[in-house]
Parts: sequence; C-alpha cells; structure tokens
Amino acid sequence: MIRLATQADLPVILSIYKHAREFMKNNGNETQWGNNFPPKELLIKDIDQKQLYVYVENNKVHAVFAFIIGKDSTYSYIENGKWLSDTLYGTIHRIASDGQVKGILSKAISYCESHISHLRIDTHSDNKIMQHLIIKNGFTKCGTIYVEDSTPRIAYEKL
Repeated sequence: MIRLATQADLPVILSIYKHAREFMKNNGNETQWGNNFPPKELLIKDIDQKQLYVYVENNKVHAVFAFIIGKDSTYSYIENGKWLSDTLYGTIHRIASDGQVKGILSKAISYCESHISHLRIDTHSDNKIMQHLIIKNGFTKCGTIYVEDSTPRIAYEKL
C-alpha cells in the first residue's frame, strides 16, 4: 500500500535513506546522494506539502519517494535531447527502499500513473541499477538536466 508520509514516519524514512546511500556507495554510485541527501528539512517540507509517500507492507514502511505534479524547475532546461511532451506531468524524486521488498520503483510508478499518465524521473550517470529499472519500466531517455547543485542527471519521460 502506498500512502502519504507523516511526521511520525520520519525516523524510518531517515533510516531508509541511510540504507539507500550505503547501497549506492557499495554499487559504484557514491556521489549522487553523498553522506546526507536528502536533508531532514527537505523531507519535513515534502511531508508538510503532501508530496512525500511511503510504501507499507505488513504495517511496516519499506520505501519512500517524492511525487510532485506540476512544473519542476530542474526540468526547464534539457540538453543532448528533448522532452517528449510539454503537457502537465508528475515527477518522481528521491525514491529509496530498505531493500526488503522487490519492485518498489514499479509499485511507485503504478501509483503515480493512477494520478497522471505523464511522468518524469532522473538519475545520476553512476546509478546503473536505477537507469536499468527506469528503462525496464517503460521510460524513454530524453537528455541531460542539472539538479540544484548544478550536477548533471540523466532525464527520462513516460507518456
């Protein structure tokens, strides 16, 4: 089951992100989230704005992701390609799991598609596992975008 995250979920959410950062470091992607991304303040803001979601199974939170419908300023400029469509879209950001449940990205995508059929997502060039899963889930590679700290990300879109 996917539901909105609450402030009460914050300790387990922080634990999930810690696990995800360790997993990324151990799989050749030590720079995407570094040692402390996403910061607690951003997660609190996401919860307050009702754009942070958790995946729950057997009353335990196993995954977390941000889902935002509307223009994302990070996606306003794309190079080495172009977007497939300029219509209203939803963006999946900061998806992470505790590693206990398989298929989290697919579950999140299905949930998001039940709200809007046009989705965007991005990932770091070192995140080979996520690149594979994004393509496997029907996204098209569109080009390169730059996140807030000016580092590049591979951008994908699904219509």
